[in-house]
Amino acid sequence: MENVETKKRVFSAIQPSGMLTLGNYLGALKNWTLMQDEFDCLYAVADLHAITVRQEPAKLREQIRSTFALLLAVGVDPEKSPVFLQSHVAEHSQLAWLLNCYTQYGELQRMTQFKDKSQKHADNINAGLFTYPTLMAADILLYQADLVPIGQDQKQHLELTRNIAERFNMTYSPTFTIPEPYIPKVCARVMSLQDPTKKMSKSDENVNSWIAILDKPDDIIRKVKRAVTDSEACVRYGEGKEGVNNLMSIYSACTGATYEQIEAEFAGKGYGDFKAAVGEAIVETLRPVQERYNQIITDKAYLEELYAKGADSARHIARKTVAKVMRKIGYV
Repeated sequence: MENVETKKRVFSAIQPSGMLTLGNYLGALKNWTLMQDEFDCLYAVADLHAITVRQEPAKLREQIRSTFALLLAVGVDPEKSPVFLQSHVAEHSQLAWLLNCYTQYGELQRMTQFKDKSQKHADNINAGLFTYPTLMAADILLYQADLVPIGQDQKQHLELTRNIAERFNMTYSPTFTIPEPYIPKVCARVMSLQDPTKKMSKSDENVNSWIAILDKPDDIIRKVKRAVTDSEACVRYGEGKEGVNNLMSIYSACTGATYEQIEAEFAGKGYGDFKAAVGEAIVETLRPVQERYNQIITDKAYLEELYAKGADSARHIARKTVAKVMRKIGYV
């Protein structure tokens, strides 16, 4: 049997910013569960990252617990992979400060996410928003991750992480593993139901544009029925058919059917039949996740036990990295 030590290490984290969507599930979380056998994985709720925008304390607490419970509900196994809250491992903040001193002002200034969020939250352009990518680098480098599953919008952050790690390694001696991006073999890029040129996002003001993992079946069916398509009324994958392409991608991810099989299944049928089938497929895909979530979220003692256990496992690795970094820099 393969030894855990020989497996490549993967680190991934998700922010507790309210409801996680179908896009989060099909695009990322589903793969987190599939990666657990092949890799040595660590998964976190990135709650420190959440406060670059103002949060209501009670609501934030609830969102952190809910996101943690959802990770378990989608199938992340804490026996195989430590699952923890970022804020419970103090080394994240400690390493972030140290790495801030090896990150150039110009590098942070170039980050497109900083520019976007500064425009969105013009009344609160804080230092945390600016140095956010260094905390993200610390998250990854702390665990000497070989691979980081990323989407298109995070490529710039991973590139910065690699630059910081290489700079530190060159200044002192090899200290950090240089992480590589991991693009999953099967990865559904789920787009907005109302504007299929944009990624599905829970920050979208139009609630019909996204489906939450915890949405009720009736709401899911209703949102899919309202999804944007086109006037051709033909279920096929093609250019200029972004709305239909998106629904086909979702249906494929939920059922395992190829695009050819989907085209054959709905040949001669209209979008009404197709949307009804897509809605049902989503409901059935999310049903076991919702059932498991409803069991877990009410068991506070179980959740607290797993927070503690996950943080202990993560801390065991994190402490070694921070000790090594501080020694290299010259701390007593």
